[in-house]
Parts: sequence; C-alpha cells; structure tokens
Amino acid sequence: MGNFAAGYYRFCTWMMKLVSLNLLWIGFSIAGLLVLGAFPSTIAMFAVVRKWITGERDVPIFQTFWKSFKKEFMKGNILGYLLFAIGYILYIDLQYVRLQEGLLFQFLSYAILGLFFIYFIIVLYVFPLFVHFETKILHYLKWSLIIGISHPIITCLMAAGLAAEYFIVKNLMPGLILFILGSGSSYVLMWCAYRTFSAYSGDTYQTLSK
Repeated sequence: MGNFAAGYYRFCTWMMKLVSLNLLWIGFSIAGLLVLGAFPSTIAMFAVVRKWITGERDVPIFQTFWKSFKKEFMKGNILGYLLFAIGYILYIDLQYVRLQEGLLFQFLSYAILGLFFIYFIIVLYVFPLFVHFETKILHYLKWSLIIGISHPIITCLMAAGLAAEYFIVKNLMPGLILFILGSGSSYVLMWCAYRTFSAYSGDTYQTLSK
C-alpha cells in the first residue's frame, strides 16, 4: 500500500507540473495576443521540458519559462513565422493544384504532399533542436530535416507518441485537453528528439551547423 501511495503521489506531482507548464504556455500566448506570444511561449515550454529530461526535475518552472520567453522572443517569432509562412504557402499551392485538371497537376499535387511530409518532419524536431543547440535560424530547419530522416524510427515514434497522447487525452481524459495537451506533446517530442542529439554534439555539431 505504501508503494502504491508513493507512486500515486509522484504521478499527481508530475501531472501538476505538466498542467502548470501548459497553463503558462496558454497564458503567455494569450498575453502576446497569439500573434507575438505563441511561438516564444512554445519555445519556453520546450526549454522547461528539456530541463526535466536532462535531469533537472526540480527546476523552477515559472522562472525558467520566463527567462527563455524573454531571451528567445525575437528569434522565436522569426522562426515561428517562417514555419507558418512555409506551411501556408504549401497549403495554398495544394488547394490551387487540386482545383486543376490534367496529369501534370495530379503529379504536382503528389509532389506538394511530399513537401508536406518533409515539412512535418521539420516541425517535429525544430523546437527540441532550438532549445538544445544554438545556431542560425535556417540551420534549425536544415538539421531538423537531416536528423529526422537520419533517425526514421525515432521520427515514427514521435508521430505515434503524439497520436497516442491525443487519443488517450481525448477519449479517457477529455476534461484535461486544455490543461495538458501542449505540455504533454512537448514532452513526447523532446524526449524522443533528445535520444538523437548525442550524435550532434561537440565538434561534430560544430561541423554540421556550418
């Protein structure tokens, strides 16, 4: 019974940390009217999760979040809106091509879907990469794709983990969607991505980031 109580306490403590982080993410996003707050808040959330995964379980959540939010406010918005612009252009192109007839446009639609797949891989890795390494904005996009393609099992695990988390929360804990989905997703992505980062540290990473 004692082990069960201890385990239940640790579970509740962990859930409270995820909920607190998720509320910070939502709150700071809203405070920035989403337009300026969403991307720095997402980066700050990943920064806190990275601390947890690297062993700093008792790191102060608010202070760590706020420090990262301020530090990466400008760079985070540039990266975020670059990602948004790429995704929006791909979406508009796909809608246009699908309205056309002919074999050429059918081929183009498949080509754009292929680009969407590449874009999806980049989105999976870019925020974990951002909070783990310091490099130029375009390098984050490039190495997100390279790492994602180089580690297909981890990439599939990321996608499966996100799908599983969404299914569990939506069907078993629907009331917690607004309180845990963001922080839970960031934990899944950061945990998976961190498994790959040891291969891109030190001199090796300095070479890759050029």
